Amino acid sequence: MSLSGVYVTAVESRPLGGGSTTHALKAMGEPGTSSSGRRPFGARVKAFVALTKPRIIELLLITTVPVMFLAQQGVPSLRLVVVTCIGGYLSAGGANALNMYIDRDIDALMERTSRRPLVTGMVSPRECLAFGITLAVVSTLLFGFTVNWLSAWLSLGALLFYVVVYTMILKRRTSQNIVWGGIAGCLPVLIGWSSVTDSLSWAPVILFLVMFFWTPPHYWPLSMKVKEDYARVGVPMLPVVASNKVVARQIVIYSWVMVAVSLLLTPLGYTGWFYTAVALAAGGWWLWEAHALQNRAKAEATGGKLKEMRLFHWSITYVSLLFVAVAVDPFLR
Repeated sequence: MSLSGVYVTAVESRPLGGGSTTHALKAMGEPGTSSSGRRPFGARVKAFVALTKPRIIELLLITTVPVMFLAQQGVPSLRLVVVTCIGGYLSAGGANALNMYIDRDIDALMERTSRRPLVTGMVSPRECLAFGITLAVVSTLLFGFTVNWLSAWLSLGALLFYVVVYTMILKRRTSQNIVWGGIAGCLPVLIGWSSVTDSLSWAPVILFLVMFFWTPPHYWPLSMKVKEDYARVGVPMLPVVASNKVVARQIVIYSWVMVAVSLLLTPLGYTGWFYTAVALAAGGWWLWEAHALQNRAKAEATGGKLKEMRLFHWSITYVSLLFVAVAVDPFLR
């Protein structure tokens, strides 16, 4: 595998049907498939924005800014917040663009990714690669010269971990891909703290672990929903290689550890009653949903009756509530 030149996929060749053939050829950068002469400027701009996966980055920023409030024990500098958010967006956006460059072959075969810019031909592979590398360089320099170099190296480390360790090494080889690959999505917590203090502490480490244990039970329900997509391209997400009962049991285990870890901030003196109340209430509801999913899996519910997406949607609400509590708590102590 390589980030330049010809990309050799780890997924064996599969016959493509109908319009998927054209999309696959475009995604792989085959000659004669480019439509550069018929790509409107506005659509091109939207396509490059789409390469950064803005909706995913929103979640990353939700975990970054509140930690800055906790680190400051109040309101951090507005300039620092803005620069950190911009740097974080560019870094995560670069990682996402490079992820799409590497995964363009399987994206063309999966229904949920079939409209991505490289698959449709709105952006060429070479443009995507250059765009991703540019964002990586710019974000690292922006962090280094306007925030601090600790944050810059953490940001670059998150990008490289996501692109190299998760996308290139783990994703197509192990059912534990999202467990370890999710570390990249945990690092914005450390970046938020280091941007304010130019150091690290147990508080961001605990929140890093919350996000680490949050990621699998957040993503596995979605993988359960679209496991046929992953199976089609040979990506061994846990729901592809294990039964719903096994996946649900793993979700419950990770959920209990996540909630337990989230409660460590208060006894260590970093948060007070408000954060604790929110962590208990939101965590309790999470565990209710996780056990409900496990019960439906044990009853061998399938299709719409499994309702796996209930936990997926709640997981986003949970992390939003928890980190809002992280930001608000310093003002109530």
